[in-house]
Amino acid sequence: MTEKRKVQFICQNCQAPYSRWQGKCDGCETWNSIQEEVILSKSGVRATQLVKTAIPISAVKVYPEETISSYFREVDRVLGTGFVKGSVCLLGGEPGIGKSTLSLQLAQKIAATGHKVLYISGEESASQLFLRAKRLGPNPPSLLILVETDMADILTVIRTEKPDFVILDSIQVMAHPDLTSPTGSISQVRYCTSELIKWIKELGSCALVIGHITKDGSLAGPKVLEHLVDVILFFEGEPNQQYRILRCFKNRYASTAEIGIFQMVASGLAEILKPSELFIDEVTFQNPGSSIVPILEGNRALLVELQALVVESGYGMAKRSFLGVDSNRASLMIATMEKLLRVKLGGKDIFLNIVGGFKLSEPGLDLGIILSIASSLFEKSMTAKIGVIGEVGLTGEIRAVGNIEKRITELQNMGFSACLLPEKNRKNFPAKATIQPYYVNHIRDAVTRFLGE
Repeated sequence: MTEKRKVQFICQNCQAPYSRWQGKCDGCETWNSIQEEVILSKSGVRATQLVKTAIPISAVKVYPEETISSYFREVDRVLGTGFVKGSVCLLGGEPGIGKSTLSLQLAQKIAATGHKVLYISGEESASQLFLRAKRLGPNPPSLLILVETDMADILTVIRTEKPDFVILDSIQVMAHPDLTSPTGSISQVRYCTSELIKWIKELGSCALVIGHITKDGSLAGPKVLEHLVDVILFFEGEPNQQYRILRCFKNRYASTAEIGIFQMVASGLAEILKPSELFIDEVTFQNPGSSIVPILEGNRALLVELQALVVESGYGMAKRSFLGVDSNRASLMIATMEKLLRVKLGGKDIFLNIVGGFKLSEPGLDLGIILSIASSLFEKSMTAKIGVIGEVGLTGEIRAVGNIEKRITELQNMGFSACLLPEKNRKNFPAKATIQPYYVNHIRDAVTRFLGE
């Protein structure tokens, strides 16, 4: 076969192709993002060609899927049962969020069970990996490390060692000598990932590939990369906060509705099996301006504390600051209060915050926003240990929310005695629940029930 070279110019931001170089991309309007890439194509007739035939789908032999447990209950919850053999998982997240820490802890736990694990790093030296691994936990002999950025050499080591689990940190720093494109370009990322997937599936191993993210928060590299892998995980959280959330955006073997919650400690990442205990405090029920709202993250119910602070504005224009709360929904709730409860909030500064650094946009927070603001405005705390659930319309009616059973169960498990919820959820209230329900139809009823007359 003969090899043909074709030069093409591709935008590294939106992957738009061009026949020649230009300074500005017409598609995404970014400057200096177009780079020259050489595309290799092979032509000719194969010396030996295997003839493949189509078979009926009923004749396909199905074998039980073998999985490798991560030995992190939170990771296995997100993945379903663990890492499926022959699968490739892509892990993304902001710099410094803990992707490499989580990956190295996974490598240590899996290797401790006797599986051969190969950790490939293109960003750290061997001594740096050893020092970090020593801090995180014991290093079993079946944990191998390789410091390399040449993808051809990496594939040679994989074929030689035949590891059960491969971790690649990270795909953006790898380059294959068959391509002349620079490291981190779209062609390199796509080609290196394709070659790795081919060998992982042939060996029946598992692979975890770490990827960088762009300024807008999406995974760096071509979109085709997301179609090549079997699972896409995203590690998110604030670098200055100790809590991290592991989400799944694609999973060919299980649901994508589960999340895992971790806490960053001195010895690495620790699992949080009962996260609601961390986000609420007994002092909450004694201070005005706080409410407890059961929210759903995927299929998981969590209790979060919503705090509000309402003060007289010392300037000409009142300030609005919302942390972790959708600003549009919060503004709608403030306007609804002014209109229907006849309270004057135009000359007051209003601050809203979700304790723990969570960012939520669930409509079930609406009633909690209104009651927290009212509690701070009138300086009256809750009359009891009550949870708050409800979506609020612009006319003040309180609408039903979904998965009420999971929310009530979580409130009950955390020792709550009562719950404020929409009248329309009466038929969905679990019959075996021991918590006292208070049904409300309008925000006036909710404020009266929550704060008293």
